Amino acid sequence: MSQRLQLTRQWKRGAVTACALTLLAATGAAAAPDGGPAAPKQKRYEWVDASTVPAEELSDLPKPVPFSQYQRSRGKNTASRPSPNPKSADEALRKECAKHEKEAKTVKGWVKSRWQSCQKRPYDLVLRSLDGTRDIGRLKFDVWILGRAHDGSRRADYTASVEDIIVQAVHGEDAKKWRIGQSFDLGIDLNDSDPDPKVTEPGVIRRDELLGVWDKTPSWQLTYTSPDKGPQYDKGNRQRVAAMLFMDLNAGSPNALPYSLAGSYRSLARFDYAGPAVGKHMGTVFTEARVALRLSMKDPAVNESALHIYDAQNRPERTFPSWLGKSVPGAKEPLHRLMDKGKRDLNRKKAIRACTEVWGSYSGSGLDCDEYPFASTKEGANAGNNKFSVRLLSSDDNQTVGTKRLNGMYQANRVLDGDPFYVTIVS
Repeated sequence: MSQRLQLTRQWKRGAVTACALTLLAATGAAAAPDGGPAAPKQKRYEWVDASTVPAEELSDLPKPVPFSQYQRSRGKNTASRPSPNPKSADEALRKECAKHEKEAKTVKGWVKSRWQSCQKRPYDLVLRSLDGTRDIGRLKFDVWILGRAHDGSRRADYTASVEDIIVQAVHGEDAKKWRIGQSFDLGIDLNDSDPDPKVTEPGVIRRDELLGVWDKTPSWQLTYTSPDKGPQYDKGNRQRVAAMLFMDLNAGSPNALPYSLAGSYRSLARFDYAGPAVGKHMGTVFTEARVALRLSMKDPAVNESALHIYDAQNRPERTFPSWLGKSVPGAKEPLHRLMDKGKRDLNRKKAIRACTEVWGSYSGSGLDCDEYPFASTKEGANAGNNKFSVRLLSSDDNQTVGTKRLNGMYQANRVLDGDPFYVTIVS
């Protein structure tokens, strides 16, 4: 993370801490005007994560109910809220996200691809006395954030929602007065951006509502764009903007200290105008997505290359150049795209020399010198560590992998210079 982003987060957390200290001060005893005994404390409760409360204490709040049912029990006539009805594309992403529960509830969520991401994070909070002797409320809900990046546009869209709210309140506490807040902020990593990086934020980046409002209108939209100056990639400026979006979440009651979780969600997105080398001239990607080139040893179009790469990754002793302890990256350690033509040519020349040293002249044989890692990667033959492999393969097979499959993967995923990717071989 860049220094700028670190400072942004530290400032944010500092602000939350300062707010909490201010509220703590408000709960303490205030001196009487005449210097007499302190006034009684006004707030004696706080919100805490249910995981910090002993199970036997949670038994005091055994029957949380959906918020709409709670409202009806308090005498407010409310029609049952229909389930969210997202667009079909969002519905498909939500279903996939739910199947990746472990990843989806993390801070970055489940990053399906360079174009789609999703967080589904459950919260379970308990309202209890500051000394931990009494629990008077429980609040459970799910936060969903669906992210979409766009190939062909410097734009990223997010749909945030608070859903499936379940509550229980006792000892006079009123859950209708409870609130949930979401606050989005943006940072730019200057180290990974080109000159003058900018992102235009949406007009509304914070939403703090009573539970009843969330229950009625659970979702809201945020769109982030990055302005461009027209094509400048021929001058070396790809107009990259490495952005980090993060969300803070809070929950509260008028009678208690709030629950605050800074950085409950994070999304890394990159805007660029890189030109035809990555397909559409401009676009946006989620950079934490795992990008991989998949080849099958059963595919007759590329089976020779696939076997070569498999051997290099798993049986390097069968490959040339041969040396004790050799290992070749790409399966567990990523490769990184190299767009500098001069450096790619140096990789290629060294690989050809290695082929000639092992097999002699192969001119007119119909075979190509296949090298792995690819010449278009920073880990290519000229990297200086001899962690590469060469093998003579049929020209058709070799060219299909290089000119079609690999370049196709680069363009399909907007892989820029230095971007990591993996190579997966299936049998």
